Amino acid sequence: MDSDAGLVLFTRFAYAPALVSTSAAIESRKERYTWGAVTGFGVIAGYAAVLLADARHYYTDDTEAQYAPMWVHLGNELREGRFPALVPWEWMAGNYSLEEAGLYNPPQLLVHFLAPSMDNLAVYATLVKLVFSIIAGLGVYRTCLAYGARAPWSAVAGVAFPLSGWFLFFDQASWMTSHTATAWLVNAWASAVLYARGRGGPIPLFVFLYLTLTVQYAFPAVLAGLMIAAVLAGEYVHRREWPPIRRLILASGCAALAALIANLPGLLSSQVTWRGNAKIHNDPFLTVPWSESLNASLPSTTPAFTAWWGHVQPLPMVYIAWFLIPALAFIDWRAVARSAREISGIAFFAAAVLMWTAGPGAIGPLRWPARVLPMLAVTLLVLVCVLLSRHGVFASSRRRAVAAATLIGVLFIRSVSAAPELVLRHLLAALTVAALGAAAVWLARHKGVATACVLAIVAMLPIAFGQVEASPSTPLSYNFPERRSTMTAAFPDFDGRTLQLADRALLAPQDRSVTDAYGSLAIGNYAKNLGLEYVNGYTPIGHAAFAGLLCMAWDGSTCADGFRRAFATEPSTGRTIVDLMKIDRVVLHRAQYPDARDHAAPEGWQWVDYPGHERYIVVLERVDGLISTRNGIIADTEGVLANATRHNSFTSNARVTSIEGGRVVLSRLGWPGHRVTLNGDEIPHTTVAGTFIAVDIPAGTDDAELVLAWRPPGWELGIAGASGGLAGIGLLHWAFHRQRRRDLEVPADEPAASERSSSLVGTSSTT
Repeated sequence: MDSDAGLVLFTRFAYAPALVSTSAAIESRKERYTWGAVTGFGVIAGYAAVLLADARHYYTDDTEAQYAPMWVHLGNELREGRFPALVPWEWMAGNYSLEEAGLYNPPQLLVHFLAPSMDNLAVYATLVKLVFSIIAGLGVYRTCLAYGARAPWSAVAGVAFPLSGWFLFFDQASWMTSHTATAWLVNAWASAVLYARGRGGPIPLFVFLYLTLTVQYAFPAVLAGLMIAAVLAGEYVHRREWPPIRRLILASGCAALAALIANLPGLLSSQVTWRGNAKIHNDPFLTVPWSESLNASLPSTTPAFTAWWGHVQPLPMVYIAWFLIPALAFIDWRAVARSAREISGIAFFAAAVLMWTAGPGAIGPLRWPARVLPMLAVTLLVLVCVLLSRHGVFASSRRRAVAAATLIGVLFIRSVSAAPELVLRHLLAALTVAALGAAAVWLARHKGVATACVLAIVAMLPIAFGQVEASPSTPLSYNFPERRSTMTAAFPDFDGRTLQLADRALLAPQDRSVTDAYGSLAIGNYAKNLGLEYVNGYTPIGHAAFAGLLCMAWDGSTCADGFRRAFATEPSTGRTIVDLMKIDRVVLHRAQYPDARDHAAPEGWQWVDYPGHERYIVVLERVDGLISTRNGIIADTEGVLANATRHNSFTSNARVTSIEGGRVVLSRLGWPGHRVTLNGDEIPHTTVAGTFIAVDIPAGTDDAELVLAWRPPGWELGIAGASGGLAGIGLLHWAFHRQRRRDLEVPADEPAASERSSSLVGTSSTT
């Protein structure tokens, strides 16, 4: 092929998008990278604004009580050469094949691995979240470009999303799993569109979908399915061709297969957890009426729906971006019809998540529909910024100005309707949005759209600062100390295995500091910060039978009856529950058991003083010292002589002898996935009290090897799925490059396949 022919072919291939009806201009790679950098720095600037308003904004609630301590704990396990799918002595909270641990997610494993080196967990959590927020912002930027938006408007959407209401105040501040999954999901969306339109290969889609599906959280998995379905429907409406649809289905299927290893354990273990209820029911809690969408652009919005604060929320949960609603007045809606088919996938996805926000309140384990508000924010930001890129009209027009003012008036009326007492605050916000909008339109007319987009981004920073500064302290905050060294120095040096009987609800706000209650009590995953072996931990999954046995809640709290239950005798063994658990120490919350020391210690136990901690705890320890280190996990025998020989998290070995037959009860929670063998032959096992694994030993057993082994349920199928997914995506990648080579070999006077598919377009290429 001569150089002229090559130039013609390159021009046809590169500029095929221009053949499609669109108002957006072709932008160079340099421009796209420049605005991508603007997006990244904009997210950082937004972070700085938030931190100026509240330095602990990104270290609160579940981040401090669940995620950050879990990172430290799992990081220590990894550094010691153990894959921490199961940590048995944590009992209810120790099955990390089910928890939101991301054990098969490489970036999350890196977060775990680095955590033990970090003393200040607030700083570490903030930095980790900043990285994922940048990834999320760039994902929104890429999605806008994939649908043909101009780079400046794409950057506006990318910076706006991390500062949108729910994502800022909940996912970023607290719910880390949702935060990371959303960051991967928006990038998967962009990659799905690019692959379907022939402007990107299958591997980015595979990688981002795999990362989304392996955070071990149900919401993003379902949202990923909705996203793929919306893209499939949109691309079919757009092109009416089946090959791109088949490719997208196959690539997505490969990612789902590869992610089975992370998701099968949860599905196959759900019957023993709190999440085993597959019912659908309605519940007004965090169910968001569609009318709240009319609050999406007023920074002062206080939406009206049922949540922790009652019916009117003090946080701008449904806020998305100040320009989103008023900008609708500056779109040429008659021209939108020309590109409606090309961007229909965005509308399909937006409609699906909008319907979800309004209920049902719970679909099996998927509760609280407000959790999908971030994805609604993404879809609406992408849709509006694509429309502004393609069909934005900023010429002087009294009609459009009146329309924008009317939209702002609707925002004001809706917000005042929810909270009439804040009318002046809402009025100030409405006037601010109007002034910013007028300035942006003037800049677009006289200085260019790029300058107006810069203003749109800059205006987000003081708005975010004001929203965070004006928001009340969340009642969900634990107010944990920031430094692990400070925690460790204040806490008793408890050796062995500890069960704590305490209730977080009894802690007054003034008690929540390291010099007070947090110097003596381990709430949530606090003990993981200290490197101590506590049964109590934070778990959203929960083992239902064990939780009922000790009336233990998701944050490790127990009811007032917990002491009686812990020392109750299990009838079939004659042993107490703490004996079967092989507990060395029981810590009692003095506020829950104020007169505990007035009673004699249970048989085999003694009260032990820990000077300086008497205000919050009283402590029971075994008279004969640690029991957790004796005879492995053998908790009780009847008619059996059993001696433990070796045990670790996954496998425990013992030599057993029984002349007439008997039973061994093991100090191990009966999670699905356990297998018991006797001299290599599998034998059945049951549970005692629905909790402890019990094995019947046949008569005539003489010095046989008893092995209890655990593997995540479905691990064989998971490995097969991962192998199949990797092989499948390899074939799709080979086919993609083969087609690329064929396109480049097409004679200059014949259109390439990419050009024949005029809908490959938008106005930008792969970012």
